[in-house]
Amino acid sequence: MVGVTGTTRTPRYDEFSRYVAERGPALLRMARSLTNNLADAEDLLQAALVKTFLSWERIANPKARDGYVRRAMVNTQISEWRRKRLDVYPTDDVPEQRVDDPTWRSDLADVVGRAIGRLPDRQRATVVLRYYDDLTEVQIAERMGVTLGTVKSTLSRAVDKLRRDADLIIERTTG
Repeated sequence: MVGVTGTTRTPRYDEFSRYVAERGPALLRMARSLTNNLADAEDLLQAALVKTFLSWERIANPKARDGYVRRAMVNTQISEWRRKRLDVYPTDDVPEQRVDDPTWRSDLADVVGRAIGRLPDRQRATVVLRYYDDLTEVQIAERMGVTLGTVKSTLSRAVDKLRRDADLIIERTTG
């Protein structure tokens, strides 16, 4: 066989290409489980396939090919982890680190929930249907048995009250 560049392709190359075409997606899933993202997984798989191609003739049993590629991926990834680990040096000085406090989300949800609870019944129901249940204004009108204009004006008044709610104002200025 002659390739695009005019070079002769070997049966080894054709056999390896068929193998990669057949097993590539499964091997990529394995690489993905070893890395944090798809780009790193693709790089890892490519490096392992290069190593495998160079040793293709030594892999006598076709059933052992997946295991060889997997072992090459694991070894390559371990080497990468070791290389990255050397970038961190121990020190006596602990640097200041900003720690994200996830409790503000629950605090904010509590403040918003109490503010919504202070709305009149129709406004509260409209806000919940629109922003929590993610219904359209038309769907809200149908569910509540009111006109579309009523839903729009009710939502407008409710959002205006929430913007003027003292607890939410404090939360916006301190958060």
